[in-house]
Formats: sequence, structure tokens, C-alpha cells
Amino acid sequence: MTPNREDYLKLIFELGGDETKINNKQIVSGLDVSAASVSEMISKLVKEKLVEHSPYQGVQLTELGLKKASTLIRKHRLWEVFLVEHLNYSWNEVHDDAEVLEHVTSQTLANRLSEYLNKPKFCPHGGVIPEDDQPVHEEKRQTLIDYPIGTTIRIARVLDEKDLLDYLVSIDLNIHEEYQIDEIAAYEGPISISNKQKQLAISYKAASTIFVDRIEESEELR
Repeated sequence: MTPNREDYLKLIFELGGDETKINNKQIVSGLDVSAASVSEMISKLVKEKLVEHSPYQGVQLTELGLKKASTLIRKHRLWEVFLVEHLNYSWNEVHDDAEVLEHVTSQTLANRLSEYLNKPKFCPHGGVIPEDDQPVHEEKRQTLIDYPIGTTIRIARVLDEKDLLDYLVSIDLNIHEEYQIDEIAAYEGPISISNKQKQLAISYKAASTIFVDRIEESEELR
């Protein structure tokens, strides 16, 4: 399915485009589309005043773009919670159906869904669920590729992208798990992590979209 403008807005947000510039290469990777397609859509979003574009730097959401992205993300993530908690979906199965449901969800339905779910704060992928009619900002975090060997980390959030989630399920990596970084292969090779239960080798591409919290030594000892 060809990504639409809403898909672009949500991805730009998830990559941190509410506060920083996101380059076209990141969008190409996140949506698995051609560079030409990204350039064409970015031009449309600029004309609609949903993003600002700086040559050689990338795009950033405008206030209008952030408001639209927040509304979409709220509906999408509420449905993801519902599908996981009440219909036994796994976290890699929810995206496509949540994508369909968000587009037919009114503000009233989204608010009632939130109440039914006891106002969840996070989606199954660790993303923040905004309040009604409020812009949302993800907590600033580094990704798995940003930390050196020996660091202990906790998996905090991953991009809501079907191929990535399928990959994480295939290697059995989950939100909130804690690992130590054991090895970082050269030339964008895999990053090896482990805990007492398992050892995993994460591809560099996937690691660049896995947001983590660093666990300090004092916390490890508790």
C-alpha cells in the first residue's frame, strides 16, 4: 500500500520531527519508498504548510503539521491498545488495522475509546498517546546505535513500522526488556546485546529505530 500524507506526517513525528529536522534518507528507510516519492510528497506537505523544508537539512513539522499528526497518532495508538488488550493482537499485527480504523474514527469515538481503555498513556510500541486536542511530544531518547559497548539499556520505544515489528518479533525483542551492549560490528554491522535470558544480534538498520533508556549503575544495583 502506497504511503499517504498521513503516513508521512506520523513517521516524521515518530522520528522526532516535532523538534528537529528529519532528512529524506530517514523517511525513505522508514516508509520503504523511493527517494523521488519522498521528494514529491515533501513538496506537497510544504505547500499545505504541514512541514518546513530546509535544503540539505531536512523537514520539520509546523505547528499545523504537529496538530494534525497528534490527532492521527492519538486515534491510531488508542486502537492499537484496544486490539492488543481486547482482541489478542500481537504488537506486530496491529498497525494495518489501526491504520484503517483511525481514518473512520471521530473525535467523540476516540474520546470514548480512551475512557473505555482507562486513558492509556502509551501504545504497545512505547509511543506516547496524546490528550484530546493536544500536541504530543515524545520523550527525547537516543537509539541503540548511539551507545558504546558495555552500556546497559532498557528498550523504551520502537518505530511503529510493520517490517521492523515483524523483525523484532522474529528475534524475540520486546518493550521494557533490559540488555547489555556486548559488541558493535564495524561498517554498520549488527549490534549484539544480551541479558540473563537471551543473546540477540540486532541489524544496524533496526537498531537505529529502537529508542532506549540508559540504565545507570546505581539503578542496576537496586
